[in-house]
Amino acid sequence: MMKHISIEGSSKTVSQLIMGGDHFSESKYDLVSSLLDTFLANGGNTVDTAHQYGEDGASEKAIGRWMKERGNREQVVILTKGAHHDETGRRVNPQAITHDITESLKRLQTDYLDMWALHRDDPNVPVEVVIDVLNEHMNAGRIRAIGASNWSYERIQAANEYARSQGMKGFTFSSTNLSLAKMIVPRWEGCVAADEATCAWHAKTGLPLLSWSSLGGGFMAGRFSPEQRDNEEMVRTYYSEANWQRLERTKELAAQKGIPFVQLALAYVLHQPFPTCALVAAYSAQELHNNLAATDTTLSPEEVRWLEYGEQ
Repeated sequence: MMKHISIEGSSKTVSQLIMGGDHFSESKYDLVSSLLDTFLANGGNTVDTAHQYGEDGASEKAIGRWMKERGNREQVVILTKGAHHDETGRRVNPQAITHDITESLKRLQTDYLDMWALHRDDPNVPVEVVIDVLNEHMNAGRIRAIGASNWSYERIQAANEYARSQGMKGFTFSSTNLSLAKMIVPRWEGCVAADEATCAWHAKTGLPLLSWSSLGGGFMAGRFSPEQRDNEEMVRTYYSEANWQRLERTKELAAQKGIPFVQLALAYVLHQPFPTCALVAAYSAQELHNNLAATDTTLSPEEVRWLEYGEQ
């Protein structure tokens, strides 16, 4: 049964599995609408997208069309992101933030966004500037909850300390990478993975973490092998002896439990000592059902530690 968590600011609870919509478009709308229908029917309610996903906002437009056709806007939690850098450079500034929020609202055919996150950070921009403009949009009712994707926990903490000092609203969630497959180097420029210090901070503060690429770009789904080296991005980011060992331990424990190992890899993300959700992209009905089954998998703290470190 799908579990949900609460995120301050959102009037709806958030399903622990979040449907990743980075590959959505109206050109394959039949598949998109079928996946979203199945996701909703199985207790999922949260869809992740971004201003930059797809040509001319294809992902947001497909989701907006689906919600309008189904008349289900109030049953769906929309998480979208903006202010991603582009060919002109970094865009973490009030003008870009306002532009992207305004455009996302139009594409999604809605007058509010349940959750909105900065897609990247620019450490040269003071947190005060970001918090000020986002509070303007929240006060206007355009956004319910704000968060940061690919921000360090130190920057999130600084932003929230400023917000509290001014009686304003701060970030109520973070979206970084969290997976059994640990990045050797950042997969893309400016992306952030949750290391031990980050996880310790989340455990201390209780701030929810919404993990993108929870299966390590397919690494924990078994799509790669040490001999397969044609994907330079994956080799550079994930090919380490420690990650291959984590994959083998995942397969071993999954066999003992009698479940597909991809479910166990997702369950790891959902069994942290702080609130978590896993963003997962499904490209077929079978992949979606495999992902959904992860919410029924239980792991003990000892099993979580063994999967990650190989020790009890």
